[in-house]
Amino acid sequence: MENAADNVKDFAKNSLRLVKRCQKPDRKEFTKVARLTAMGFLAVGLIGFLVKVIFIPINQIIIGTTTS
Repeated sequence: MENAADNVKDFAKNSLRLVKRCQKPDRKEFTKVARLTAMGFLAVGLIGFLVKVIFIPINQIIIGTTTS
């Protein structure tokens, strides 16, 4: 039981040290991260859209179902 308490104390101590060392990003870094995140969202959305556009006609040909 003491080992678990020691682990929690060590984790809290290390977490506090990490938070003290962290700093807010400047405007340039923030815009870079935001732009890359937006590009990632667009890429994933585009891939999903293309997969759906490609497989709907294939599904209709093979199975003969209609989508709504």
